[in-house]
Order: sequence, then structure tokens, then C-alpha cells
Amino acid sequence: MAPPLSSLVLYTSKIDEMVQFYTDHFGYSAHIKEGDRIVELRPPGDGITLLLHPMGKGRKQGQVLVKLVFAINDVAGFCDTARAKGLEFGALHKADGYVFANAKDPAGNSVSVSGRLA
Repeated sequence: MAPPLSSLVLYTSKIDEMVQFYTDHFGYSAHIKEGDRIVELRPPGDGITLLLHPMGKGRKQGQVLVKLVFAINDVAGFCDTARAKGLEFGALHKADGYVFANAKDPAGNSVSVSGRLA
């Protein structure tokens, strides 16, 4: 049996802004161990843990191609709530039987909310 995906490492020079973004808009909770430079962001239920890792020298924010997709049934409703809290998603896109919308986190990573796997 193959091991399940358990975490995603996001390299950033904006640790505090990233913690605020994912806790405010997606319900993650930050877990910081003394002496550890990585911040664990744990999801409110099932899901993947995000590991915020300080970015190394010579790297640029958003340089790696990655998109974090959050599954939700009511994409439009989520986007309205996010807008009221300061996160602006782009237009709603209708795909093959589902809707999705895109935004960026403080480090420039693509973030999407999608009904595809909800």
C-alpha cells in the first residue's frame, strides 16, 4: 500500500502573514515547536498539513509552481465570506460539473476553492 500524502511544504519569507492567511481564511491552526524553524499549519478536520519553511537565499516568492486546492460545496458563498474578511478571489469558473475560483496567498502561491472533490 502506498503511503498517503500527509503534508505540503511551502517555502516563504512571510511566515507570519502566511499563518494569518491560512488560519483566518481556511481554519488552520498554527503549531510551533520551540527551536523549530518550521511552522505546522494543521487543518480543522481531515486534510493535508501545511509546513511553512523559511525560504532559502536566492529563491523568489511563488517561484515553485504549486496550487493549493480546498474542496468546498458552496464556492460562491465561500468567496463572499472570504471577501468580507479581506481575501479577494477571481471570477467563478464553471468546469465539467463543478465551480472553482482562484486567489494568491501572501507568498504568491496559487490557492483555489473548488467544488470538484467536495
